[in-house]
Amino acid sequence: MISTAIQQLVNYGLDTGLILPDDEIYIRNQLLMTMQLDSFAEPEGDICYTDLESILKTLVDDAVARGVCEDNSTARDLFDTKLMGVLTPRPSIVRANFEERYESEGPQAATDWFYKFSQDTDYIRRYRIKRDVKWVTKTPYGDLDITINLSKPEKDPKAIAAAKLAPQSAYPKCQLCVENEGYAGRMNHPARENHRIIPLTINGSAWNLQYSPYVYYNEHCIVFNSQHTPMKIERATFRKLLDFVGLFPHYFVGSNADLPIVGGSILSHDHFQGGHYEFAMAKAPIEKSWVFPGFEDVEAGIVHWPMSCIRLTCADD
Repeated sequence: MISTAIQQLVNYGLDTGLILPDDEIYIRNQLLMTMQLDSFAEPEGDICYTDLESILKTLVDDAVARGVCEDNSTARDLFDTKLMGVLTPRPSIVRANFEERYESEGPQAATDWFYKFSQDTDYIRRYRIKRDVKWVTKTPYGDLDITINLSKPEKDPKAIAAAKLAPQSAYPKCQLCVENEGYAGRMNHPARENHRIIPLTINGSAWNLQYSPYVYYNEHCIVFNSQHTPMKIERATFRKLLDFVGLFPHYFVGSNADLPIVGGSILSHDHFQGGHYEFAMAKAPIEKSWVFPGFEDVEAGIVHWPMSCIRLTCADD
């Protein structure tokens, strides 16, 4: 019975704290509207569920069977994200929760909460991330992390054909723009109704924090400019990076090169990547040290690494 699946999703929202008991009837009705149903039969007994993936599959299968959703992988992702968007709190509520935790419990408590929240909303699909293959291999340069990302959905032929016929749009300008927050998506752009971002100020400019939906390492985050402006490595870049780790000292952050092929995958939008993880490069020893005259407080050295790598270390300013 589809009413059971709807109530299961409501219960999931209650269990994860995405919604409160006072929201239950309202959220149920919003789900009915999304499913294009006009009635609900109260299920009997306790309504249990095993996992979010199975609930969403039941609902999407029903929507496909009734012609509410097209039967291809992209359309299914768009539709189940719309369902999760019903459960996802407004940005103002999310930001207030984040800021309250940051001020009262510290930056790590705030990011711990936000990362779990981003998983609970299904923006980070836990059940897909589990498919990724990861292992550590010993090398002359230390233990290297190897990952094969299998969680990013592959397009099926029907979805590719539908995307080709879809009207072109310049909104949002790219997948990193702030306008993605809450966006319904289309055949050639992912849905983001369940996506929330946290505004930041670094180097006196407006930036934002979000997580990558395709987690390559623990708490893989993206820090991006509020303006759609191209990537550019310059002096200000380093101040922004340092400001970020000042705000979140338990995170690392770095920038891809602003060059095609060897650089970032979205060069049109200035952004960094970070997370709560320590890579082998950070653990690698120094092969040769030296001192810059006039900057004796800065430790400099060539890192024992297969590619050119220089490490600079100094105390906070």
